[in-house]
Amino acid sequence: MADAAVKQGPAAEVEQELTDGFHLVIDALKLNGVETIYGVPGIPITDFGRMAQAEGIRVISFRHEQNAGYAASIAGFLTKKPGVCLTVSAPGFLNGLTALAHATTNCFPMILISGSSEREVVDLQQGDYEEMDQLAIAKPLCKAAFRVLHAADIGIAVARAIRAAVSGRPGGVYLDLPAKLFGQVMDATAGKKSLVKVIDAAPAQLPAPDAIKRALDVLKGAKRPLIILGKGAAYAQADDAIRSFVEKSGVPFLPMSMGKGLLPDTHPQCAGAARSTVLAQSDVVMLIGARLNWLLSHGKGKTWGAEPKKFIQIDIEPKEMDSNVEIVAPVVGDIGSCVNAMLAAMGTWPAAPADWMKTVTTKRDENVAKMAPRLMNNNVPMDYHGALGVLRTIVKERPDAILVNEGANTLDLARGIIDMYQPRKRIDVGTWGIMGIGMGYSIAAAIETGKPVLAIEGDSAFGFSGMEVETICRYKLPVCIVVFNNDGIYRGTDVNSVSSDPAPTVFVKGARYDKMMEAFGGVGVNATSPDELKRAVNEAMDSGKPTLINAVLDPAAGSESGRIGNLNPQSVLRKK
Repeated sequence: MADAAVKQGPAAEVEQELTDGFHLVIDALKLNGVETIYGVPGIPITDFGRMAQAEGIRVISFRHEQNAGYAASIAGFLTKKPGVCLTVSAPGFLNGLTALAHATTNCFPMILISGSSEREVVDLQQGDYEEMDQLAIAKPLCKAAFRVLHAADIGIAVARAIRAAVSGRPGGVYLDLPAKLFGQVMDATAGKKSLVKVIDAAPAQLPAPDAIKRALDVLKGAKRPLIILGKGAAYAQADDAIRSFVEKSGVPFLPMSMGKGLLPDTHPQCAGAARSTVLAQSDVVMLIGARLNWLLSHGKGKTWGAEPKKFIQIDIEPKEMDSNVEIVAPVVGDIGSCVNAMLAAMGTWPAAPADWMKTVTTKRDENVAKMAPRLMNNNVPMDYHGALGVLRTIVKERPDAILVNEGANTLDLARGIIDMYQPRKRIDVGTWGIMGIGMGYSIAAAIETGKPVLAIEGDSAFGFSGMEVETICRYKLPVCIVVFNNDGIYRGTDVNSVSSDPAPTVFVKGARYDKMMEAFGGVGVNATSPDELKRAVNEAMDSGKPTLINAVLDPAAGSESGRIGNLNPQSVLRKK
């Protein structure tokens, strides 16, 4: 709080304690348990960052706002509390807005706080420094957006932002703070009274008993049932209940990428290695915190086989039901309440159909056996399977570490190859399938969990946020980055047939990403074989030192767009 002497009357001087917008925002965040802010300093929020740090909030300063935003978004996923990103106005706000939209799409609670120009200047379009109507731009891309014009409203605004971010289906919230707001002064006692501590920010939403009975009746009547666990199930942190429900049901389960580890991928009911079989042949599918979006082929088409299916869906958002196909048993409520209600209502449950379980188990074991030799090769230069086979073993030996993963082939292959053993240990690109989340996620994961982080990055994906290796070194974070370097996007072998320019998908040959980490005082290693890669990663994870390993892959390794090349439109015209 700030102190000031204010004269009252001609002869008397009375000391009055004052506060300002800077301190009210900080006090409001602290009152509601915000311990960390991710951001980039600059006009008009530089002093805010300094003051927040002085008041005991950890302020993590990034090199680019988008990466700070991704850090805040995944902090929200890992903690169930809104991650906070702080940016400057206009361009900085726009950089952070990508991450805010990403958080909203992925249902991660996040608050983007940006400084902005004064309303009277923006509304008259008078050309202020970084002038922009940020509130209007943010509204379509987030769950809620608020602007604060008066210091006395800061407490209410922060409370509304927190509640909006975490209640119901979580998402991104924008909080617009014009520069003049920070300098507004008011009585400290009145300021303290204006702050709001949010009570029960994300209240339980109990499912209807009829919905629970309907869902269990449909599941019990299935001949070939399947449970799909999405990242919403992981976010819920109802791990024990979900595991108990899946095991009591005896039904095969398919974990989506960030749902992996709710039950170990090595669990006897896990159908991850038989994905195509269970999607095509199942007759009843229960979705727990998963959506029938593009990642599940919208619940229709050849992926799902010829026979019609019955879908059960558990989701906190009623509008999600019937979004692509008919949901015959919708269960609306928070994941924890819904799963616990199902457990309580199951009673004596029949064993899963033996012939179906045999089909799933046989296919899974066949695929695992077929893949095993490829994961054990020691080829030089490395291919994806040899490199991922090494990392698969390391993750198995270190199940408590956080795995961050992005890329094209690097992402798609790692999803299927690397088993996870604990919930919320695998974080990746999520619903949008974007690139650029790697370093922001890695930094937040290390800070929020205190666990070591292994980031497996395609060389293209790493390029979006690679400068944040300096941030990792500056804060001395236990992050080991492995860059799968095959000299390009998908492959490094494309050729431009018409000029001396490189093909659009080709990077500098023989690039040494490890030298970037060395430049900032971290450890850099160039690994050319699976054995070298294994040794380097183990040393990095043991030491806890910021490390980047340049994993040299065959430039011909990889395929167009990984496993989603079908999403690339094909031209019907070819140059003769």
